[in-house]
Amino acid sequence: MKKPHILVIDDEPDIRDLVCDILEDEDYQVSTAENAIMAQQARHACRHDLILLDIWMPDTDGISLLKEWSSSGELSCPVIMMSGHGTVETAVEATRLGAYDFLEKPLSIAKLLLTVERALEAEKLKQENIDLRQFSANHQEPLGSSSQIQQLLEQARRLGQHDTRVLLTGEPGSGKETLARYIHEHSNRKQGPFIELNTGIITSHNALEEFFGREDGDAIHYGLLEKANHGTLFIDEIGDMDNEVQHRLLSALESRSFQRIGGHEEVKADVRVIASTRQDLEEATQQGQFRQDLYYLLNVACLHLPPLRERKEDIPLLLDFYLQHYIKRENLPRRKFTLAAQQFLSAYAWLGNIRELKNVVQRLLILGLGDEIGLSEVKTTLGEAARSVITNDDLPIFYDLPLKDARAQFEKAYLDYHLDQHGGSVTKLAETAGVERTHLYRKLHTLGIEFKAKR
Repeated sequence: MKKPHILVIDDEPDIRDLVCDILEDEDYQVSTAENAIMAQQARHACRHDLILLDIWMPDTDGISLLKEWSSSGELSCPVIMMSGHGTVETAVEATRLGAYDFLEKPLSIAKLLLTVERALEAEKLKQENIDLRQFSANHQEPLGSSSQIQQLLEQARRLGQHDTRVLLTGEPGSGKETLARYIHEHSNRKQGPFIELNTGIITSHNALEEFFGREDGDAIHYGLLEKANHGTLFIDEIGDMDNEVQHRLLSALESRSFQRIGGHEEVKADVRVIASTRQDLEEATQQGQFRQDLYYLLNVACLHLPPLRERKEDIPLLLDFYLQHYIKRENLPRRKFTLAAQQFLSAYAWLGNIRELKNVVQRLLILGLGDEIGLSEVKTTLGEAARSVITNDDLPIFYDLPLKDARAQFEKAYLDYHLDQHGGSVTKLAETAGVERTHLYRKLHTLGIEFKAKR
């Protein structure tokens, strides 16, 4: 697990060295700067986890620096102000600009360490809240329980223990992001961030900035590679990536460093990349649509997610999961699928895979009425798409019954049919059904079948 990286900015060498020694003794990684110019250089070099900033410095004071850093929006990390000549007004101004806390000099070692610890913990909790929202919406989603998926998850767990790059292939909506999160959660990087980028929804002119960040004078916009430092960057639909971005990403992955747009300093990045694609990238490389060197760099291990129509046994699990998910998340009335509706949906093609299934379930809950979601409602919701289901439109009525009642209905229909075929002969019926005749008489009587009338 990485050590938190703290930047100490103070023009007094004794204080700077003292704070540095104290923090390093507590196993923090520490960088120092003696003035505003060096502070800006340090911030350009990497993204810190916390900054200790002196207010009174000879060139630019700490409040001015804080104002500059916060002008572009939220501060990139917690900032703790330090001063031996602080006033209430100064402390209020620092807090207004986003500073986490204000320490008076001479510094108390105990208070310094406690404040640093609390600031880092607050930032961690803030990130965990963001991750938790993503976790609630994404990570808990199942892929299924079929043998295909269980084998895939076992491979994902093994890959999680190694820092290799992974390429996920499969149709849109088949669960590639869910699998990427699963790998991250079973890796040594699980305490780090999981950052997602869908290359299909960013324009070519801002893709470089999204990936690598931008420097505009002293202002810094951190890109996704830096935000994913010590964690995982999931690049969805990498086949849609612009050629220039492909080239720069290749260079960044090979050297584990990059330059921000408009910047000149090399920035280190320790990031695991998991990429996904719906395309045949090998064919795309042969046609010159995707860089061959980047393809081989990403394709250290490849996992393929089969479409939902090829693993129909997973559909009932997914239907039930998303039913409960939307009932809880959107406070919708509790409903359940009838057996006939569930069987119909299990036979449906699901060309949009899990993504389409989620949308259908949500629509049924929002627009439907009653405790049960029946076959006719499902067909109405699917519309013309329901014609893709290869099944009997006249499903037996007992499909909607509990198993015990359904078995009785089936047995009655089965015995009635074969009695008619054999002209009411119980002997021939026993031979066809493979049932001992004495037992068969009792069964006919229990089910109320008048076999004599059929003779």
